Amino acid sequence: MSVIDTNDIGLRTLIHDYPKVVAKFTSENCAICELLAPSFEKYSLDPRYSGIAFLRLNSDENPVARQMMAQRVAPFFVAYHRGRMLECDTLQHEQEVTDLLERLLDYRSVGAN
Repeated sequence: MSVIDTNDIGLRTLIHDYPKVVAKFTSENCAICELLAPSFEKYSLDPRYSGIAFLRLNSDENPVARQMMAQRVAPFFVAYHRGRMLECDTLQHEQEVTDLLERLLDYRSVGAN
């Protein structure tokens, strides 16, 4: 599945539609956002990560996304499992995104199969 461009409303819906979600919050004129864009798209098409939905939101256009970022800068990544936020942070290197995805793949909620 390729990256889904969405907004605040879509984010609230999609984190419940898919068991595992990683959301990337971007901003205009963000050089690191542009630098990580090809790898984020590549991850979304990689069969190893087929169980993860990849979302992209422009924080400049979405007040909830902007509020989630608070004092942080883009690109800001958030990992969700069954609608619950697991971790969030500003990531600047492809390896950091890979590590986040691997932790999300390995995550099992208590009582989950």
